[in-house]
Amino acid sequence: MTGMSIGKVAHAAGVGVETVRYYERQGLVARPSREHGAYRLYPPEAVARVRFIRRAKGLGFTLREIAELLRLGAEPDSACDDVRLRAEAKIAAIDTKIDTLRQMREALLELAELCREAPPGDCPFLRILGR
Repeated sequence: MTGMSIGKVAHAAGVGVETVRYYERQGLVARPSREHGAYRLYPPEAVARVRFIRRAKGLGFTLREIAELLRLGAEPDSACDDVRLRAEAKIAAIDTKIDTLRQMREALLELAELCREAPPGDCPFLRILGR
């Protein structure tokens, strides 16, 4: 009997069993066939693949983007430039989110300061949001 159970793959990759099943349903991890009607056994490479997915998600990539990265990694002629372009696009998206979050923070700071100076029962924060 060669291969690993789904529980062992999940444990070794640092995810839950349901996560491995979800990745299978999304087509990111191949579903192994049953050997002799027994449990499905995954090749050891499945652990590396699930770890890759987990790390890429941690960097903000969507599952669709991760599928594309995996596809690029499987192509012998794929250029690192293709991956770099995707990483740069992700960096730009993150920078945009950071700018948006900074703007939100500044607006909240201003509203919170208005609340410090407001008389009881007249919350400018709530009044402004209710406009």
